[in-house]
Amino acid sequence: MAENIQITETLPVGAELSEDGLWSQVLNRPQGSGRHRALFLDRDGVIVEDTNYLHRPEDVRMIDGAVEVIATANQLAIPVIVITNQAGIARGLYGWNEFVQVQETILAALDIGGAFVNAVFACPHHGDGKPPYKQADHPWRKPNPGMLQAAAERMALDIAHSWVIGDHAGDLEAGRTTGLAGGLHVLTGHGADSGERDAAMALSHDGFQTLTGASVADALEALPLFKEVGV
Repeated sequence: MAENIQITETLPVGAELSEDGLWSQVLNRPQGSGRHRALFLDRDGVIVEDTNYLHRPEDVRMIDGAVEVIATANQLAIPVIVITNQAGIARGLYGWNEFVQVQETILAALDIGGAFVNAVFACPHHGDGKPPYKQADHPWRKPNPGMLQAAAERMALDIAHSWVIGDHAGDLEAGRTTGLAGGLHVLTGHGADSGERDAAMALSHDGFQTLTGASVADALEALPLFKEVGV
């Protein structure tokens, strides 16, 4: 097993790291019977500020409104699933130990605000990565739908009524391919980069709806998901 797949720390509760380096962590399963409509969130640029390969806990800065949106979803029993590409691991800029430290810092910040996420999925694979992560089109790497599909299978999610929030058009594309109802494109992170919003808007067809906002804070008013469940 390659060095950057190895993790020297004990895996957090609910976490699994596959032989090919795919991270899944189910922290809280939805309660009750039936399938649950879910909220999928990109991490860097949506929940926390994108610092260009975030890997130090001291650099974690929550984006305004993220805690409130997640806490509201929690109160409405809407599962919150984090889906994050981690090309920095593929490039050897940091490893899974650093990923865990950052993730634990984010979870602690959410806890202080009375919020939690139900699961975290992460894919390190990238075309410019080092073996064993040198794979440009891995099924889990957004815009591919693998992380969302894995979450749906493991957590009994109602995909057709679920939504995704992302700063990249690729986040929303992953949602569209999975069969989500729609996505919210935000301008934080890389959302304001040239072409990102136009590419996100172009995805709005064939039953998938693209909405726009300045940040994740707009989700409570913008997403039908919250209105349908009862904000």
